Amino acid sequence: MTIRKLLALCALSATLGSTAAWAQEALVVSTWGGSFRDLIDESIGKEFTRQTGVPVKYITGGTIDRLNKAKLASKPESDVTFTTSHVGWLYANGNLFEKLDTSKIPNYKHLVERARISPYHIGSWAYVYTIGYRADLVPPSVKFDSWNDLWSPALKGKIGVPDFDPSHVVAVSAMLSGGDAQSWEKGQDKLKALKPNFKAFYTNDANAQQLIATGETPVQVILSINAYHMISQGVPVKLATPREGAVLGIDTMAITKGSTKADLAYKFMNIALSPEVQSKIVALKKASPVVDDAKVSPEDARLPGVFTTKEQWDKAILVDHKLRAEKTAEWRKWFTENVMN
Repeated sequence: MTIRKLLALCALSATLGSTAAWAQEALVVSTWGGSFRDLIDESIGKEFTRQTGVPVKYITGGTIDRLNKAKLASKPESDVTFTTSHVGWLYANGNLFEKLDTSKIPNYKHLVERARISPYHIGSWAYVYTIGYRADLVPPSVKFDSWNDLWSPALKGKIGVPDFDPSHVVAVSAMLSGGDAQSWEKGQDKLKALKPNFKAFYTNDANAQQLIATGETPVQVILSINAYHMISQGVPVKLATPREGAVLGIDTMAITKGSTKADLAYKFMNIALSPEVQSKIVALKKASPVVDDAKVSPEDARLPGVFTTKEQWDKAILVDHKLRAEKTAEWRKWFTENVMN
């Protein structure tokens, strides 16, 4: 064997060894797929790798699918888990999240109060579910100044809402009936009265976007992030902020129980809460920052669902995250039997 071939083999061996080592060292993040996976990678993952030299690997899936998989796994498949605030409580109650040592997350001190979800999971960004509508397809007499406007007879057969989580309309109906999410039964009759105005029940984000883009449901209880994406694609969607407030949503992150890379996971979470990264999340997704020191452009600060003051956070309708975790299955069953059928 010539010296040149020997050197080439040594170089190849070193490269393969380095690649294997990096693969073993990768921080594994469990998240949704599609644009949310891309958001995490673009805003947090790449900055984490830049600062630490450690690559990030993603495992993706639906919210409940990933929860069920985590329950059945003999050992953790991820180091960091992203999920919704209420499903995070289901992980925590199943002993699937580590209790956080917030002293290892220096940026935690800037985390807004409403994003401090539990001792196990904390906010990563926020958004609202509110009324989205096609002004070109809705009678001009309907203004959406209040959630009550959804009950207008002019909207018969025009509204779409999620079938997988009716908590938003359950909470709003209860509130308009003098109750709240805890006393949700007070809103049952009002929610039944909205039945004629429903046209479709969307199953996921893509389905929601399709229904409003085609005009099949020109009015939706819509995720603000989805609405802004559609607006960027040229769909003439408008968002309203009812005087009662929009329904707050917070996506969260946590350290998976049993992770062998807890120190790296803390580093990842701290980077996620840095003002620079939070500002980038707002710019990319029109989500709300969950820290009080993020810079937000004046244009984004004017958008419904982008909060830059405590007053805005406090005005949003908050469905208690732990209560929502406990009640979502019950609400969905009732909604399916009494409204969808």
